[in-house]
Amino acid sequence: MSDLLKIGVLASGRGSNFQSIVDNIESGEIEAEISVLITDNPEAYAIERCRKHNIEALILKPDDFPDRNSYYSCIADDLVKRGVGLVVLAGFMRVVGKALIDKFPNKIMNIHPALLPSFPGLHGQKQAVDYGVKIAGCTVHFVDEGVDTGPVIIQAAVPVYHDDSEEALSERILKKEHEIFPYAIRLFAQGNIKVEGRRIAVKAHREGMSLVNPPLLD
Repeated sequence: MSDLLKIGVLASGRGSNFQSIVDNIESGEIEAEISVLITDNPEAYAIERCRKHNIEALILKPDDFPDRNSYYSCIADDLVKRGVGLVVLAGFMRVVGKALIDKFPNKIMNIHPALLPSFPGLHGQKQAVDYGVKIAGCTVHFVDEGVDTGPVIIQAAVPVYHDDSEEALSERILKKEHEIFPYAIRLFAQGNIKVEGRRIAVKAHREGMSLVNPPLLD
């Protein structure tokens, strides 16, 4: 299909969310193709995932550019050249620059391991454990110039237990990340997302269910 959505992925590490997106595309759940993966880390395992699935991988290190703006301008140019219509941050450990955001307004998605606007930035899971919240989770949002401040697309909640460690909570949240990130991309590919200021309208939306933790007893 000539109008098939082309996705560009930015990643810095192992790429487990990248893998979940690839799997959903290959199974037909997402009607799209990944045109390129761009990484700032030559040792990222996401590169090996690209090899296994015949996906182009580019290594672009910030230190090889004179400044931050030129770095993100180069990334934007490489994505545009490949006809990318959606940019996905799958564990990209940098704040995205204005040069990239301006080229892809409301077309850059990120997954964050917390229920935004709570616990933005690094180590959202540890922040949740340390604060003592009873419910945590993950958020898919569009990227703006702030740190995890863009419009929220979808969120998933998980319980936090009194004896949770950062690692245990992270594992529980990651399972939900692998569910909602591909789903958000699927909604975008289907044209079922409409941005209305800070609010996202999702077509064919159904009522969700609530999560109470600890559970109410009769």
